[in-house]
Amino acid sequence: MEKQEFGLLGKNISYSFSKKYFEEKFKKLFLKNHSYNFFDIADIEHINSVIDNQNLVGMNVTIPYKQAIIPFLDELSKEAQQIGAVNCVSFQNGKKIGYNTDAFGFEKTLLINKKDHHKKALILGDGGAAKAVKYILDKHNIEHQTVSRKSEINFENLTEDLVKESLLIIQTTPVGTFPNVEDFVQFPFDAITDKHYVIDLIYNPSETAFLRHCAEKGATTLNGFYMLEQQAEKAWQIWKG
Repeated sequence: MEKQEFGLLGKNISYSFSKKYFEEKFKKLFLKNHSYNFFDIADIEHINSVIDNQNLVGMNVTIPYKQAIIPFLDELSKEAQQIGAVNCVSFQNGKKIGYNTDAFGFEKTLLINKKDHHKKALILGDGGAAKAVKYILDKHNIEHQTVSRKSEINFENLTEDLVKESLLIIQTTPVGTFPNVEDFVQFPFDAITDKHYVIDLIYNPSETAFLRHCAEKGATTLNGFYMLEQQAEKAWQIWKG
């Protein structure tokens, strides 16, 4: 059988859930002709060195290229088009097709602990992952506001009142990721209650300082591991058609 190559496109990606996940999958399924590599490029302009590879079947995309990759693709799935971010690319019949499986993974994560009173959300951060989160919140008719450095509500002016009435909090920034595990975004933690559901999309460490502070106030908390697993599974289904 001919070689089938997969990989992760990103910048400075020394650690990766995806590589380990797919290499274990290949082992379990005895797929000796499959390999998973890092495509670590300094600039999206170098993408052709990656996508010209004839053996490439599928690729995951991470920070900072989830939006930058779009002009280099031939087609986008409906979700990817609406979200405006791609985290999965399939190479089929000479076509490069972009998908967003983050949305699928986030939806699964959201529904684990979502209650009827989670009608209003705050999204911390405004990158590619936040776009997938917004898409799913809209799908479930959950009102949401963004808190980011550049938005109207930012980390300096976010009020306790707004946090008290937004019982769903989704942390989408990379702040607090290993190795900077003691870092967290500025946030009025005293406004968190046991009615809050707080999701941090970071998976390493398994409990970020942000989640720990929320858990101390009684909130239900969840990290990004399940989302990651689910989006990877969805990517595999897409690649294997």
